[in-house]
Amino acid sequence: MSQAGTLNQYIQMVEKVYKAGEGDVLAQLLSLRDEHVENRNLRSSNIVSLVDGNCIGPIDEIIIYHLLTVKALHDKDYMDAYENQSACVASVVKMLQGQKDENWSLPLMYTVCLDLRLVAQKAEGCNPQDNGKILEKAAESLLACFRVCAADNRTADSDTKRLGMLTLVNQLLKVYFRINKLHLCKPLIRAIDSSPFKDHFPLAQQITYRYFVGRKAMFDSDYASADEYLSYAFQNCHRDSRKNKRLILTYLIPVKMLLGYMPSKTLLEKYDLMQFWDLVLTVKDGNLRGIDQVMETHENFFIRAGIYLIVEKLKITAYRNLFRKVYLIENTHQIEIASFQAALQLVGQDDVDSDETQCIVANLIYDGKIKGYISYQHKKVVVSKQNAFPPLTSLYQ
Repeated sequence: MSQAGTLNQYIQMVEKVYKAGEGDVLAQLLSLRDEHVENRNLRSSNIVSLVDGNCIGPIDEIIIYHLLTVKALHDKDYMDAYENQSACVASVVKMLQGQKDENWSLPLMYTVCLDLRLVAQKAEGCNPQDNGKILEKAAESLLACFRVCAADNRTADSDTKRLGMLTLVNQLLKVYFRINKLHLCKPLIRAIDSSPFKDHFPLAQQITYRYFVGRKAMFDSDYASADEYLSYAFQNCHRDSRKNKRLILTYLIPVKMLLGYMPSKTLLEKYDLMQFWDLVLTVKDGNLRGIDQVMETHENFFIRAGIYLIVEKLKITAYRNLFRKVYLIENTHQIEIASFQAALQLVGQDDVDSDETQCIVANLIYDGKIKGYISYQHKKVVVSKQNAFPPLTSLYQ
């Protein structure tokens, strides 16, 4: 809609589109990101009385709350905007509940839910002391829409509201990741993975979903699943979406490294992720001092991406690579603990003692990264004569 036009013309247009069941156009007319929000005629001080009685229900309620949100945003009252957008979503929920055997209004639901999340983020930014409470309340509104969609299981596949589940789940995942409540993702993931429409949702939504589920798997130390989900997201992401591909790689690269696959310098240069290159070299070399230096140099990047602790786990791989060098140099399947201790001291672990060295070796044996056992009596590590240091890529298959 153009930025010109009276409030009455706007109401009539929305009502006409609603009656015609044109979901995409209706969504645009009720979007906070459409150009009509700049129309000063829609920011009247008595919106409720002007809309009430001039429009049929339930769209009248939705128009009122939408325009109240537009006015609050213009006045930079983000808390009031959030309250009104929340009420707008609640009105859309009521409308959806009243629409049996039809799903033409799903685009409107997507739009008001996305707008609610964005407005909640703005309100949260102005009230940082709320510590995620506004976004958590917004998630409850999104869940109300999700329940309506999930419960629509008697409608024909082409008309079911269940087709809208994944878009809502993605909005909820974005909220839960932002407020760091990842445990709330579990029931949503279960609902999507058991849905008969799992592979029929729009590809863009599937990519977003797998990106978040892959990140959650990474934090749960399920690296094989993280690799699967994040690889799908990266491979299916549009080749021109360089920013999104880089974002996916930020998490996929450390996961791949933990699984024993090191990225090429060409890939890292292409996506401007050279922070990982020094890490690759030091991990391969078993250079623990070097890893500490890399983590210190790129600390802000790793912390901002939320992968600092994941990158820290690459030290285990570095220990394995360092001890493998000792094994190859000594060329025997019985290695003194003192030899491993000396190697650790060479790469900057000056204060490591024999007991700590044994503990590191024991962890590597437990993880399957070394095949063998510790002879505490003789202070030796006895490794398998065959494949004493299995390839990391074989451990997570």
